[in-house]
Amino acid sequence: MLDTHSDPIHNRTVFTLAPAGEAARVLIDGAAAARDAITMEGHEGMHPCVGALDVAPVVWLDPSARERARTEALAAAAGIGALGIPVFFYGELATTEERRERAFFRRGGLAELRRRMGSGELTPDLGPAAPHPSAGATLVTARPPLAAFNLELDGASVAETQAIAASLRESGGGLPGVRAIGLSLGGRTQVSTNVHDPIAVPLAQVAARVAELAEVTGARVAGAEIVGLVPRAALDGFPGELAMPEFDPARSVIEDRLAALPN
Repeated sequence: MLDTHSDPIHNRTVFTLAPAGEAARVLIDGAAAARDAITMEGHEGMHPCVGALDVAPVVWLDPSARERARTEALAAAAGIGALGIPVFFYGELATTEERRERAFFRRGGLAELRRRMGSGELTPDLGPAAPHPSAGATLVTARPPLAAFNLELDGASVAETQAIAASLRESGGGLPGVRAIGLSLGGRTQVSTNVHDPIAVPLAQVAARVAELAEVTGARVAGAEIVGLVPRAALDGFPGELAMPEFDPARSVIEDRLAALPN
């Protein structure tokens, strides 16, 4: 276990694992544990989701490991489906272009996914034709590392934050490979992002663009957080003045965490 990240507003936990053996077996066991311990009935949280184990990506760091990661992801998906949990492939494993984005499955949450599956509009790639009664569904892919990077805004309304997120994300003409949503944190708001290639688009560039968009509304970026781990190159040029209270370079850089593992 390299890292865990939880908070009550998003109401989710992100686990970063480096299995010594088969990644598929670890993910299948994790899916079974989540199925038995978590019920999605009445779930509330700011982060979009459709299942107790919502997403299960197998990540490769070196391109030479890409095919192995895909093989492990496909094996994990088969095992999760055998647990009675429908599996949808996204990203590079998606069977159609529209299924590449997690938002395609998450829109409207689990209740809407249940309706779409029940009507025949949406069929899983593996597993049963309806969501598991308590565990929902799981999204599976294989991919290189991305960066889950959130920026808190001071002085922006929820609507303004959502507009900033819309302008930031690739689909709105913003930064390539960036997905973003605007959320309320109570007294502040948050632009929550996934940066799909944080080496080509480092986090400093994302922070600078959010600051530009926020300035137009009279708001400012008040802080940032990294969820999970990021490759070292994602932090190139990161502004030292931007507060990241929970960030520990020794624990948050993938290469350093892997190098610290016992042989």
